[in-house]
Order: sequence, then C-alpha cells, then structure tokens
Amino acid sequence: MHESLLKRYHKLSPALRSVVATARGGYLRAWRYGPRTEQLCDEALAREQWTQRQWQNWREERLAFLLQRAAASVPYYRRQWSERRRRGDRAAVDLLGNWPILEKETLREQPTAFVAEDRSRSRMFHDHTSGTTGTSLDLWLSRATVQAWYALFEARCRRWNGVSRRDRWAMIGGQLVVSVQQSEPPFWVWNASLHQLYLSAYHLAPRHAAGYVEALRRYGVRYIVGYPSAVHALAHEVLSQNLRAPRLDFVLANAEGVLDRQRREIEEAFGCPVRETYGMAEIVANASECQEGRMHLWPEVGEIEVLNGTSVAAFGEMGELVCTGLLNVDMPLIRYRVGDRGALATLGSSCSCGRLLPLLSAVDGRIDDVLYTPDGRVIGRLDPVFKSRLPIKEAQIIQDKLDLIRIRYVRDDSFSKVDAESLVDRVRDRMGQVKVVLEEVDFIARTANGKFRAVICNLSPEERGRAQTR
Repeated sequence: MHESLLKRYHKLSPALRSVVATARGGYLRAWRYGPRTEQLCDEALAREQWTQRQWQNWREERLAFLLQRAAASVPYYRRQWSERRRRGDRAAVDLLGNWPILEKETLREQPTAFVAEDRSRSRMFHDHTSGTTGTSLDLWLSRATVQAWYALFEARCRRWNGVSRRDRWAMIGGQLVVSVQQSEPPFWVWNASLHQLYLSAYHLAPRHAAGYVEALRRYGVRYIVGYPSAVHALAHEVLSQNLRAPRLDFVLANAEGVLDRQRREIEEAFGCPVRETYGMAEIVANASECQEGRMHLWPEVGEIEVLNGTSVAAFGEMGELVCTGLLNVDMPLIRYRVGDRGALATLGSSCSCGRLLPLLSAVDGRIDDVLYTPDGRVIGRLDPVFKSRLPIKEAQIIQDKLDLIRIRYVRDDSFSKVDAESLVDRVRDRMGQVKVVLEEVDFIARTANGKFRAVICNLSPEERGRAQTR
C-alpha cells in the first residue's frame, strides 16, 4: 500500500479498516481461487504418490518447454542466446547446465525483461517484494500461475493439516494493519473475504498478549500462519503469564527457519504442532513439513540445484541453492541464486508419512535475529520496510542498543535525501521512537558460510531479558 494511502487507512475506525481489508481480500480471492481450484488441489495430492520415474518424465517435458519458451519469447534470455550464437556458441538451449546463473541484482535492475512478450503485464498479478536480502523485486504472474500455486498451498499446507481455505485462520506478518503509534487494542483487522484475522506483528508487547489471545478465541481461529519469531513472542507470553490460549489445529511457520526453542514453546502454548515451510515470493522452490517432521519438496514449483562453487553437491551435502522456476512460465527465472543454503535428501529417500515427494534434508539461510523495542515488543522480520520501491540494492538492519538501530545499505544511483528520510520513518513506524543511523556502504559482508543476515541483534542476553520485562 502506498505510504499516503496507508496513513489515511490508519486514521479509519477499526470497523472501517476491516471493511478495507475485506475489500482487498475479495480482490486477492478472485486471483487466487477459481472454478478449477478443487480439481487442481486433488491432482496435487494424487501426484504425491508419483514414482521417481514419473517425476523425471514430467520434469524433462516441463523443463524443455520452459527453456525453449524463455530463449524464444523472453527478452532477457533471447538477447543472451542471440549474443552467444553470434560468438559461435552452439550450446544446446534445452540443457539446463548450459544456462548461466541468474543473480538477484540482474532481476532487480530489469524485471520487465523477464516477462514473456506474448503476455501483457497489465493483465498479470504484480507482486512487489523485498526478497530474502532486502533487495526490492518486481514479479508478474498470470492468473493460471497464481491459482496453481495456491492450489498447491491448499493441498500441502492446509489439507495436510486437516483444514481448508474456508476455515478461520490468523496471520502474523509484516503488514502494518494498525499504526505502530496505536497504544490500545484492537491490534488486528478482520478480512472476511479470506476468513483471516490479520494480527499486527509490531504490537506484541507483554501487556498486549491477553488481548491477542482473546482475539484468537473471539474470531474462532483454527490455525496461525506467520513468522515464527512473531508467533513465538506471543507463545512466550502465553506461557509466562499463564494465559488460557485456544487450542489450535497447527501453526504454519513461514519466511524464517524455526528454532527448536521456538517450536517447543509454540506447541506448548497452543497445544498443537508447528509445521515449517520453505519458499520465496519468486516461486522457484517450495517445501512443507509433514506430520513426521520431514520437509517435502513441491517438484511442480521448481528444479533445485545444490552447488559448492561450480560443482554439484552430493546428496545430503550443504551447498548454495540455485533454482529454476517451473510454475511461472510467463516470467521464467532460470538457475536463479536464491541466497539460501541447503541440502537434498538422497534420491528415493522415503518418509513414513507415505508420501513419495522428494525431501529437503536441510536448509540454512532463513533464520534472522529478532529486534527488541524500548517498550518491550519483539519484532521479527523488518523486510516490509524495503518493499515500496526504495532505490536500494540491499540492506541490513543492526540493533546495537534498545533505542539505536543502524541500517547499512548499498544505494542505487537515484537514492536521495527524501528516500533516506522515508527509510527512517518506516523503521520508526514499526520500532517506535528509536534513533536510526543510516550507513551507506559499497558491500554488505556475508557470514563465513556465505549467508546474508538481513537483521542482526547485538544486544546482550541480559539486555534482551530486561527489554521483555518492560
């Protein structure tokens, strides 16, 4: 939502905010679901019993179609292959290994060049996301692609756990559904179109926990989807304050990895299992956790390579994930470096849940630190700060004190004083009246294993503990 519209929205009464949220939900529902949704969902569940040979045949056909389409109809790739042909390169287009790795920066700089020429962007769903590194990305998806993805989500996140999109659920994410300056509940908004209670992740202070719990009960929520750091902040208060939280069917953790401590406390607080997911807005890879605690890949979404340098890692060996999206053939991302590290289970590995989907044995790269506000709130991911077209290549948020936030950023050429002021305001919208220091850098260093840390909290354990008791 544009900043000026967001400010006007925040001035509305709670009832009117819910009307606006429901209207937006109706728009999203029309894109996500259609007359074939149930059929697509059933077909996805049936494919879970496909053999390795069946998946191989499907993959080869789909990948060949995708690569040929990209080389012929997608401007970025067509130029790339035309140049290679002029140089006398006769590499086969239909072999994935002949394609170079695609970096996020390339996609960020020229996103429209990745949309097939036989598709009109005005008739596609436009998603604007910060990605996993604070890098702003524009993505376009056809209605068929959006509905195919949500049918997979319905099958492998909801149905696996005994619910459907018609059940009431709660979301704890990065949207500013109420102003951070608001000091009294409600800190949530009801979206009737999607049967969704959207809970603010920015007001999870201990003194508000009882209100959140009561909202879950009053709206009849059956499950929660959200950042595990945010859900855990609520679960921790449920246990610390001995609140009577409703028993949920499950909690679906997304956008971050789940720490063992977080999983234990969430499960104890809400009397239900935690199911982890893995994925990204670019829709080039997805996985979800079954009841046996294994992460099953969704092969329809993408082809995953695990690389150590230029070499392919062995099964079970950690490496960098390079993914080729198979679902979105109208904006294909081929050999896209997602910025995460992971490992694939040995081909043909089985799971006692009975599903034959391939397994993701490990993923490392989605666990960011949480931040602490001076008034006792715990803030998880702050990636929505970077989602509104700021001319920044990448950014990192660092907390050195309760009231001091540093933002290290790599600027784009058009970055201005107005953009700097907007960035500071966006952080304060979520963190309150803290000092925000901007540090322009040429490059943001990665960790020893190549991981990008979008958020770093340098507070001592004692300082964190004191913050949570305020």
